[in-house]
This record gives sequence, structure tokens and C-alpha cells, in this order.
Amino acid sequence: MQGDAHNLPQISLRQLEAGIGHDRLAEACATWGFFELKDHGISSHVLNTTLDTMARFFDLPVATKRAIERTKDNPWGFYDRELTKNVKDHKEIFDVGPAVGLYVPQWPTHEPQFKVDIQRFYDGAESIALRLIAHIATTLDTPPEALLSGFERHTSFLRLNYYPTCDNPAPADSPTVPLYGELGISHHSDAGAVTVLLQDGNTGLQVERDGKWISVAAERGGLIINLGDVVQVWSNDRYRAPLHRVLASSDHSRLSAPFFLNPSFETDYAPLPSVSQLTPPRYRPINWGAFRTGRADGDYANYGEEIQIAHFRI
Repeated sequence: MQGDAHNLPQISLRQLEAGIGHDRLAEACATWGFFELKDHGISSHVLNTTLDTMARFFDLPVATKRAIERTKDNPWGFYDRELTKNVKDHKEIFDVGPAVGLYVPQWPTHEPQFKVDIQRFYDGAESIALRLIAHIATTLDTPPEALLSGFERHTSFLRLNYYPTCDNPAPADSPTVPLYGELGISHHSDAGAVTVLLQDGNTGLQVERDGKWISVAAERGGLIINLGDVVQVWSNDRYRAPLHRVLASSDHSRLSAPFFLNPSFETDYAPLPSVSQLTPPRYRPINWGAFRTGRADGDYANYGEEIQIAHFRI
């Protein structure tokens, strides 16, 4: 399947920070909502160590992993029964984010190095995501600080994904809702601003484009960026938060590590003045805390239709 996978647009973070390539970034955001990030500054050693550390963690007995299971009150920890679009995913996850109120990171006690390795990638991905927000602001004729102010107490988190082999995987050419078989994750857009995704070299990620599902090439240690709903709202639909999903496989397991950059709970977001001058606003203001709570409830049980930014369209 690797040979059938599509290469995404490539964006160099080093060039962006030298003031070069913002037109290319704007085009990637408008046409794909996905791009491969180059020259990002995280070493291959750190990226490969992260993947190796993940593999050791997910190889632990299920009972050991469930000793640090996340709950509705504390979303940081291990989980293996998550739903997407009210359908159980074929995956295991470990989530970690900031300690806020009842949100308390749960680290496995068997291997202290796990926290060191994962925190190091978390810090690198966080830095990349915030820098990308500043460059996205520039492409939208908006001062970077106007957007970055909403992330001063951000609620971002890092997710470690493990997709075990599957006896009944849905085919790669399945429609959005497969007629048969399982998916690693059903179709969805990311709720936050941007996602920084580390891949292990095994294909599985697909993005919807022009009504077709396209498999994304996977380079071990490569970083893929995709936009979330917050950026789509800011841009008044100029930029897209693309639908994507993950295939299950009977041939190989897969690891990935997405860092989701999310605003502070109190942040309200709406189409930016710079784009609303050209096209009337298409969204009412959205409060991130309320939106995220509504979306997260559906991870644990079938609460009916998931909350989406479409519910806030004018």
C-alpha cells in the first residue's frame, strides 16, 4: 500500500521563519489542510526514541496499562475503548496534557524514562505548533499575537496511538462509512487549531479530498501537520480542517503520536476581521471550553450526533 500513498505538500519551518514561503503555506492550508513539515528542528534521535518508547509501553499487559486509565473527570492516561462518530476505534491510546484542576497526568511507574522521552517530544511539538499559528496568522493578514493570546493557558495534549493488527479491516477504497470491516479511527476533523503528527513509517492515515479518500505516505520519524476546526473558523472557511481517518490493517500494527494544539478553555473564536471584511462571517463565536466538553463526551459513549462547528454556522 505504500506505493499507492500520496505525498503531501512540503513546508519548511526554517524558511517560514526566514520570511519565505508564506504563499506556499497559504496554498497548502486552502487546498489540502494537510502538509509535511520539514526543517522543524526536532532531531531524528528524539523522534525515533519517542516511537521506540511508545512501542515498549503498548507492549505491556493490558492490566498494567489500565492501572493508569483515563476517566471522564481526568482525560489523561490510557484508554482502549474510544468512540469516533459513535463507532469504537480499533486502537489503544495514551493521552497526556497539562495539570489543570482534576486533569492530572498519569505516567507509568515501571519505566521512569517513559516520561522523559514523551515529555521531550511533547515540548518540541508544542513549540512547533505555536510557531505555526504565528505563520498562519501572517497568511490571514492578522498579527500573530492576536491569535497566540488565546493559547496562554492552552489545553493542548499529546496522544500516543497504537493500532494493533485487525482480523476484519475495512478496505482502503471504502466509502466514508465502510460497508463492512473496521477502521482504526472513523472519519473526523480535529477540533483544535493545528495537529503535529509523528508517524512510524507504516501507512494508514487517509485524507478526504475532492470526494475521495487518499492514503498519505508515511516516513518513519516524519512530521505531518493538519489544520483543525479553530483555523477553519478563523479563516471563515478559506482554510479547511480536512476530514481524515485511519485504516486498520491485517498485515501490520502502527504507531503514531499526534500533538493537538488547543486554545485555553475561556477562549472564544470566530472569523477574523481581516477575512470577514471580504466575506460575511459564516460562524457565530464559539467558546472552546464548551465546545471541547461536548465533543469529548462522545469519546466515552454514544450521545448521538457529535458537536461540530457546523452547528455554529450563520
